[in-house]
Amino acid sequence: MRSARSSRTPPRRRSRRPPTSPASGRARPAPSPSPSSDGSDPMDTTTTPLVELSGVSKRFGGTQALDGVDLVLRAGAVHALVGENGAGKSTLGKIVAGLYAPDSGELRVDGEAVGRWDPVRAQRSGVVMIAQELSLVDDLTVEENVFLGVEASTAGILHRRNGERFETLRALADFELDAKARVGDLRIADQQKVEIMRALARDARVIVMDEPTSSLTAHETERLHRLVVQLREQGRSVVYVSHFLDAVLEVADTVTIMRDGVRVRTGAAASETKASMVQAMLGRELSVTFPDRRPAADPEVEPVLVADRIATATGVEEASLVVRPGEIVGLLGLVGSGRSEIARALAGADPLTAGTLTFRGTTRTRWNTRRAIAEGLVMVPEDRHAQGLVLQRSVRENISLAFLDRFATAGVIRRSAERTEATALAEALSMRPPRIGLEVGGLSGGNQQKALLAKWLVGDPSFVILDEPTRGVDIGAKATIYQLVADLADRGVGVLLISSEHEEVLALSSRAYTVSNGRIAGEVDPAVFGVGDLLAHLFSVEQEIGAIA
Repeated sequence: MRSARSSRTPPRRRSRRPPTSPASGRARPAPSPSPSSDGSDPMDTTTTPLVELSGVSKRFGGTQALDGVDLVLRAGAVHALVGENGAGKSTLGKIVAGLYAPDSGELRVDGEAVGRWDPVRAQRSGVVMIAQELSLVDDLTVEENVFLGVEASTAGILHRRNGERFETLRALADFELDAKARVGDLRIADQQKVEIMRALARDARVIVMDEPTSSLTAHETERLHRLVVQLREQGRSVVYVSHFLDAVLEVADTVTIMRDGVRVRTGAAASETKASMVQAMLGRELSVTFPDRRPAADPEVEPVLVADRIATATGVEEASLVVRPGEIVGLLGLVGSGRSEIARALAGADPLTAGTLTFRGTTRTRWNTRRAIAEGLVMVPEDRHAQGLVLQRSVRENISLAFLDRFATAGVIRRSAERTEATALAEALSMRPPRIGLEVGGLSGGNQQKALLAKWLVGDPSFVILDEPTRGVDIGAKATIYQLVADLADRGVGVLLISSEHEEVLALSSRAYTVSNGRIAGEVDPAVFGVGDLLAHLFSVEQEIGAIA
C-alpha cells in the first residue's frame, strides 16, 4: 500500500499567532491545550455564549444520531466539528440552525433558554446555515437567490440598492459571480459560492458551514478561509464542519470530535494533529493509503471505449480518449475545464453533435443514457441530489432503481432478491447504519454517496465513470472507495476517474488526460507528477488552450 503523502512533503502546521480584536487591537488569549468537558470553547470561559446546547439528543427512527451532546459557541471563534460519516456532525449543525428539533436537551441563545426553535426563529436570532446539499432556486438569478426572503423593498417594490448590496457582499467574499446569471446554469462550485453569499446577506452572528469547500478549488478554498478569518475578527461565530482535516487545523480555534452520535472531546485546534483527530474519530489509528497503482494496459488490447473527436452543445470540443479493460484513467483539469461535460457526453447524458463513440467494439454517432446503461456503461454523477438519488425513497429502492428488471418476474419486483443485493452492497461499502429500509434523504452526505455508488454497481458494468466519488466522504470511507475503484479494475472494468482532489487521480490512475476548455489537451503519466507540479502544468495548459481558443 502507498501512503497518501508519498508524492509530496507532509503539510506543516501553520504558525498560529493570537488573532487581534478589530475593536481593541489587542491579541486574544492563546488557546489552552486542555480539552473541555462540556463542549465549550476552551479559549474563553468568561463571555456569555451566543448559542449553547446541553445534553442534546436526536433519533431518526431506530438510529440514534445524537446522544447527550454539549456544544458552546462563542463570539469571535471558529469551532470545527469533525467525525466520520454518520457521526452526527451535520445533525448537530442543523439543530443549531433550527432545521432539526432536538428530542431532548436544552438550547440557549445569549444565555436564555429557548422553547420552539426553527429556521425562522434562528435567522431572527442571527443563526444561519450553509448546508452541504445546496438549496437554491434554479430559475432565479444569483442576486435573487442571495437576497431571497431578505430583499430591500418598499410596498413590495424592490430597491435598486439590492444591486449595491450584492456588490458589497461579492467584494467581501472575493467571489467572481455574475449577479444576473441563472443559478441553474452555474457549475456546482459556483452554486456553493451563492450559498455562502446567501448566508452573509443575512448578517448572521452564527454561521454553520457544512462542508463548504467540497466543490471548491484550492485557490477558492484559500479565499473562503480568508473570509472565515474576517468573520471571526468581526466577532462572529463560525461552525466549520469538514472532512478536510488539514483545513480544520488551519482555520479553526476549537475542535469538537464526534463519533457515533457522541461528543468524544472538545479542545483547542492548536493542541490537535491530523493523526490525533483521526484516532479520536475512529477509535483507532488510520493512515490514508491508496491501493498499489495498476500498470498501464497493453496498447494491443482492444479498448472498451474510444471517443474520437466528440463534441456537444454543452462545451465539449473535439475530445478524444481511449480506455481499455481493467484500466483506471484519470481526467485532470481545473474547475470549469470541461471534465464533467466530457463525462456526460460519454455517458449519453448530453447528445453528441460531432464525432463518434466506440463502446465494446461498436461505433456510434448517436448515444443516450438508456442505451449506455443497457450495454454496461454507467456514471456516478457529481451532484447526488439533482442527478443521482431519490431522497424520499429508501436506500433499497435507490440501489435497485436503475436495474429493476434484474429483480422482476412478469413485472413484479422480487423483494427478497432486491433486499439481498442492496444489503450486500451496503455492507461492502460500510454504510452506517447498513439498514436499507431507511429513507436515503435522512442519511449523512457520505452515506448518501455510498448509496449512489451502490446504485450503479448493481448492473455489473463493464465501464464506470466516477465524477467526484469521494465528495463529502470521511477519511475512513475514502479508503473503502479507493479499494472499490481498484477492485473494479481488477475485475476488468474500465474506469474513468474525475476528482477535484488531484492527489486521488494521481495515485489511482495508470494514465491521465488533461482537460481545458472542453478539449483533451494531452496525456500525462500520473506517476511522475506531484500535486504542485500538476497544478502548474494545468495552469500552463489552460493558458495555451485559451490562447488558441
